[in-house]
Amino acid sequence: MTRLAAHTALVTGAGAGIGKAIALRLAAEGAKVAVNDLSAERAAETVALIQKAGGEALPTPGDVSDPEAVEAMYSTAESAWGRITLAVNNAGIVHQARLEDLAVEDFDRMIAVHLRGCFLGCRRAINPMLAAGQGVIVNIASQLGQIGGIELAHYSAAKAGIIGLTKSLAREVSSRGVRVNAVAPGPIATELVMALSDDWRAAKTAELPLGRFGAPEDVAATVAFLASDDAKIYVGQTLGPNSGDVML
Repeated sequence: MTRLAAHTALVTGAGAGIGKAIALRLAAEGAKVAVNDLSAERAAETVALIQKAGGEALPTPGDVSDPEAVEAMYSTAESAWGRITLAVNNAGIVHQARLEDLAVEDFDRMIAVHLRGCFLGCRRAINPMLAAGQGVIVNIASQLGQIGGIELAHYSAAKAGIIGLTKSLAREVSSRGVRVNAVAPGPIATELVMALSDDWRAAKTAELPLGRFGAPEDVAATVAFLASDDAKIYVGQTLGPNSGDVML
C-alpha cells in the first residue's frame, strides 16, 4: 500500500505496543518513519523490522518530556529526510494506585511523559508544518481521559489533557493547512496494560460491550486513516477504537 507515501513521520514511544504497531503500519503504507523510544535498543528493533519489510526508517531515541531530546529527535529526522509531515505523539507509561495513595512524584512523571511530551512534540512539529501550509498531527489519548479510571486518576488526567490540547491546537491551525486529531483507545493488549492487576483487567473486560480488549494493530489502523487524505475533513476529533467502552 502507498496511501501514505508522501509522509515523513515521527512516532514517539514506538519501541513496543501501540507505538510499534503504528510505526509498522505507517511504513507498510509507504511512509518514512522516525522511530522514537526512551530505549535506544527498542527503537532500533522497530527500525530493523521496518527495514526488513522493505520500508525506510531510522531510530530517534530520547525522553519525550525533555525539550532538548525532542529537538534532537526531530533534527535527526530532518537531517535525513527533510520536514516531518506526520507527527504521532504516542509515548506513555502506566502506573496503578488509588488517589489517596498516589505519590506526587508518580503524578508528576505521568503528566510529564503523556501531556508535557505531547505538548513538546506538537510544538516542535507545528512550525515547519505551518511554514509549508500542510501537515498532520495525531495524538494518542485514552478512553480513560473521557470516562476516568479506577486507580488511574493520574493517567486519566494526563489523557484528558491530551484531548483538550488536541482540540485547542486544531482550532488554532486547521485553517492554515495542518490537521490535528486524537485517538482514544480503549484497553489494548499491550505490555503496559497487561502489567495492571488481574482484578483491574477482569473488571474492565466485564464492562466492555465487545467483551474483549483490542490489539495494537486496531489503533494503528485508526492512526493510518487519520494520517491519510481519506480523513481530510477530520479536525479536532477523538476517534475511539475502544471495544465499546465509550459510545459517542
